[in-house]
Amino acid sequence: MACKIYVEPFEAVPVMQQEEEHDLKKGDDLSLLRNLGNSDLRLSPIGIGAWALGGDGWHYSLGPQDDKDSIALIHSAVDFGVNWIDTAGVYGYGRAGRTIARALKSVSKRPYIFMKVGVRWHEDGSLYNSLRADSLIEEVELALRRWDIETLDLCQIHWPQPEREIEEGWETLARLREQGKIRWIGVSNFSVAQMKRVQNIAPITSLQPPYSALARNIEAQVLPFTQSNGIGVISYSPMCSGLLTGTLTAEAVNELPAEDARRRLVQFREPRLSRNLRLVELLCELGRSHNVSPGVIAVAWVLHNSAITGAIVGCRNQREMEEVAPALEFRLSQSEYEAIRSFHKSMRWILSSMRARLLDAWEMTQIPFNRQL
Repeated sequence: MACKIYVEPFEAVPVMQQEEEHDLKKGDDLSLLRNLGNSDLRLSPIGIGAWALGGDGWHYSLGPQDDKDSIALIHSAVDFGVNWIDTAGVYGYGRAGRTIARALKSVSKRPYIFMKVGVRWHEDGSLYNSLRADSLIEEVELALRRWDIETLDLCQIHWPQPEREIEEGWETLARLREQGKIRWIGVSNFSVAQMKRVQNIAPITSLQPPYSALARNIEAQVLPFTQSNGIGVISYSPMCSGLLTGTLTAEAVNELPAEDARRRLVQFREPRLSRNLRLVELLCELGRSHNVSPGVIAVAWVLHNSAITGAIVGCRNQREMEEVAPALEFRLSQSEYEAIRSFHKSMRWILSSMRARLLDAWEMTQIPFNRQL
């Protein structure tokens, strides 16, 4: 069932215009900012993800989106102290980037802009991956013009695909950095082996992987590698695309529009869905004890891991930003963090996970395997 909780409004600090684009606002807490890997970027614990801002009409759409809501969201986030936005050229076939450009014209203080490259689209809307030099250069040049800037703060390879082009793509970003068009370079969705391949060409500033209380695969090998190599980690989907916010019931998930990409995610389908909603009940319980939403608890669980630099939160409007804003400061106690980890170790969780994996294996024998972009 959906979690209902009254959340005390989180007040934004009044914003004063600064001489430097990324200077701290009056009232900002220096202790909250985190250094990103080997860079000089100091990030707020959460950043805004622009996936949903792409709206409808593209393959990985999360449903309709009002551009006015997107702009208000960005303004609100900056006023709360969020100092970075993560986006990709492919979101909404460029719509998210155009909306960010509009928001930047009237934002109180310019945030860092992080961009992912390497996923393009054909005229018919079908997607393809390219890490060829000419393609990446075209993406970067377009972004610089769109946002009226001379240098991207961080540019990341979105997916390590095609595998044979990984080195060419990384060499291209390194060259663009030498030319002053990119300040820092990173990767997204890379394995340890793939990071080792590009690390021999140029240092990696950051990795962007999925990480949440429902997706912990990176804990075993990836996070130890990033920590030992000084690579920052900005994780995406800490609230599992809204599933951990406490606003979605099984019925609401079943009623998601056919074009909503979440309908294709395994965490939104049985038998995982019922198991996942039991975890949401625990997040709701912890949230009530602190007067914060379960989404804030979910983000705090991610940020509790010392290997995580920041978490990308996906909001659609100012109201959602206000609800998740306490995640800038709220932290779980060790006992609360362990309570969630203990839930993962329960026999009920383990058995439901085994059933889900067996079902996955069976489904793979029934249909042809088509790799998604």
